[in-house]
Amino acid sequence: MKFKESMKTLNAIEIIVRKRDQVELSTEQIYWFIQEYTNGHIPDYQAAAWLMAVQLNGMTRRETVDLTMAMVESGDRINLSGIVPFAVDKHSTGGVGDKTSLVVLPIVAACGVPVAKMSGRSLGHTGGTIDKLESFRGFQVELSPERFKQLAKENHLVIASQTSNIAPADKSLYALRDVTATVPSIPLIASSIMSKKLAGGADAIVLDVKVGEGAFTRTIDEARTLAQTMVDIGVDAGKAVTAVLADMTQPLGTTAGNAIEVHEAIDTMRGEGPSDFLEHCIVIAAHMLELVPNTDYYHNFEAAKQAARQSIDDGSALSKFRQLVHAQGGDPNQVDNPYLLPQARIQDTIAASQAGYVTRIDARQIGRAVVDLGGGREKKGEMIDHAVGVETLVKIGDHVDAGDLLFRLHANDENRMAMALGWIEQHVITISPSPTESLPQFYGTIKGHPA
Repeated sequence: MKFKESMKTLNAIEIIVRKRDQVELSTEQIYWFIQEYTNGHIPDYQAAAWLMAVQLNGMTRRETVDLTMAMVESGDRINLSGIVPFAVDKHSTGGVGDKTSLVVLPIVAACGVPVAKMSGRSLGHTGGTIDKLESFRGFQVELSPERFKQLAKENHLVIASQTSNIAPADKSLYALRDVTATVPSIPLIASSIMSKKLAGGADAIVLDVKVGEGAFTRTIDEARTLAQTMVDIGVDAGKAVTAVLADMTQPLGTTAGNAIEVHEAIDTMRGEGPSDFLEHCIVIAAHMLELVPNTDYYHNFEAAKQAARQSIDDGSALSKFRQLVHAQGGDPNQVDNPYLLPQARIQDTIAASQAGYVTRIDARQIGRAVVDLGGGREKKGEMIDHAVGVETLVKIGDHVDAGDLLFRLHANDENRMAMALGWIEQHVITISPSPTESLPQFYGTIKGHPA
């Protein structure tokens, strides 16, 4: 570390006081604090005080970038040079029914751009890509670095769980934020996300920033601020970054769960999925493709969209997904016939009690119902039921008649089913006599390129 000598005189109390008093921290102070906390030399109570000072007073752009890079350097960094010519990654800020990676990454790989991605598990009302992939019998998510790189080179597509030593400072700070009311801080959120992306070896990054009731950022202004902060971090780190503001007021597509989301993703790659989800995947994939130099898509979004759509039409995206499942030990027969995926023992439905227009669907509460059914977790490490979930059969703006189906629930436990049915009936949907407009899928795009 280039600051080693000057860091010897630093201390945690001084750094806490400076941030408390709204004095900008130096690069040396930020690196030292993160290094010492990661090594166990700064206790949680001092780190918590510092986090609260950041929560209350914010950080400058330079401070936020320094915090991100300090967390990157707290652990291992994946080097994909020599394995893939250019590594483009994507990240979603979380949502309900957000199975986007299952479709987007095969699209990008089918278009000739290798994708090597580390993903996470579900926590709370939002789902996780790794949990969805484990719906396949035998699918291996924990790969050695050598196997990860081998699959990236040979198949141009690999998705694995994040290793424990990627940005370990973020892991420790995130756990502390969760219990000290310091989660909703834009600099802390942005640095948490971007530290993992940068440590993962990405040359360019697409950020799918969700906004609405089912997202962490519930207003467009909040989402735009978070997106711009993450783009700034990437640019200052020498990376091209695109952030897309996407709606998460209602679930993306139809399904929320694990196996039922995988089924919907397969249907989508067959050209048979929900139109809103297909369009979302095409747009995100196109943004990834247009960031890749020395391709026909570079800075040509329309050409990238056309190529992405063609990979669905000609079946190459589905073929690449099948290759992914087979290469990582999963059962490819479950791709060919997704009804072989885990199936819930019980199904029940909720119908409209009156005619009218759907004016509200609360994605967050649907995610809550999936957790109640056993398809999500409240604490890391909890077991989940891959078969359960909720299908939302209408969208905001739709007209329904009395008796029309609104939701279909999948469960393996009668008590859990009863609890989820009651929750959805009371908290999720509003039907009104007056028409309402359907929601847009996207609210804007922010792009950044290093000078």
